[in-house]
Amino acid sequence: MKLAKAPLLFTLVSVAAWAQVNVGEQKPEDSLPFTMTTVATFKLPWRLAFLPDGRMLVTEKVGPVWLVSQQGEKIPVDNTPPVYWQGQSGMHGVFLSPRYATDHSIYLTYAEPGEYGGGLALARAKLNATADSAKLENFEVLWHQMPKGKGGQEGAQVAFSPDGQYLFLAVGDRQRMTPAQDPDQPVGKILRLTLDGKPAPGNPNFGKTGAATIPLIDPPSDTEAAKTAKVVSTYTFTGPNLTPAETWASGVRTPYGLAFSPTGELWEVEHGPRGGDELNLIEKGKNYGWPLVSYGLNYNGVPIAKPDTRPDLAKPVLYWVPVIAPGNLMFYSGAKTFPQWNGSGFVSGLATKSLVRIVFDGHGGAKTAERWDVGHRIRDVEQGPDGSLWMLEDANPGALIHVTPITSR
Repeated sequence: MKLAKAPLLFTLVSVAAWAQVNVGEQKPEDSLPFTMTTVATFKLPWRLAFLPDGRMLVTEKVGPVWLVSQQGEKIPVDNTPPVYWQGQSGMHGVFLSPRYATDHSIYLTYAEPGEYGGGLALARAKLNATADSAKLENFEVLWHQMPKGKGGQEGAQVAFSPDGQYLFLAVGDRQRMTPAQDPDQPVGKILRLTLDGKPAPGNPNFGKTGAATIPLIDPPSDTEAAKTAKVVSTYTFTGPNLTPAETWASGVRTPYGLAFSPTGELWEVEHGPRGGDELNLIEKGKNYGWPLVSYGLNYNGVPIAKPDTRPDLAKPVLYWVPVIAPGNLMFYSGAKTFPQWNGSGFVSGLATKSLVRIVFDGHGGAKTAERWDVGHRIRDVEQGPDGSLWMLEDANPGALIHVTPITSR
């Protein structure tokens, strides 16, 4: 009996010891344990994803997607969708299907143009890539946000469940604040979908009585991608209050980072307002409080209730005051290249031009390790096939930076 209780006790102690810690005042390390090499530049690059052959796909917020070699050679990817590019909106994420080895599919997230502003869209297409060309085929819009409109902070990050069966989509509050608490609006939410973009079984409101699907199809544009696009999923409402069946968790603000840890926990990082960036452990049905509570202030200086005043809302595990403005979150598994970091998480910082390493205990606890000043607004950080790191700079031009160990001379 004592042995059976031990893991639970460890979990409770870990979470209690490491929860709700302000790490915003953390000082950067005196030196960098790695070398940074600029390989190529882009116009406001956003995300990168590695292909099995070692090349990578890189998105630019202004619209294009590129196929890029590790030497910096760039090939444009044809037949990408039109995007609404303004402020924080534009082309966002690119992600390989869990079944890429057999289906050669990729997923894109982007701001889909509308009559007034845009809305977040999730699409899937087959990548046809050769030595000197690349294009998207069988383009499908799987999910899109309605109504569209002005406002950035789309979130747009995707994480696939460890079993490869489901897709989690981070949807920001679009700078509209209160709808993040409205169960009927697809903003400020973490969605859980099938790989085809439909509500996933097991969601908090999946299969409730009164479920109904509302077709939401925009007039086609004159672009080739839009002409061939096939809307294979629509926005689904369910229950007496028409609560969306896609929703897994709610009350998030700007969820730019979403990733599963090696132990299967789903973690998210988001921007706070004036202070209060957050690292959250995302769990089924939980409400993460935005805009009811925050460790930051509204931009007009009006205070926001602190998370401790609302025990019914999920609190962040770590928070940053002042902010780092996180660009992404990833978990490292390169045991040979940087063995000392194996299993760690990395959060990129935009405002602080930093890279932060985070240690996770596998039981809902996390604490920061090093914080390095890298001198660039880092939008994305990803792991290459050999275990080295690759970073994208949020700038125009923005650098693609290769991060490798310092070698003795």
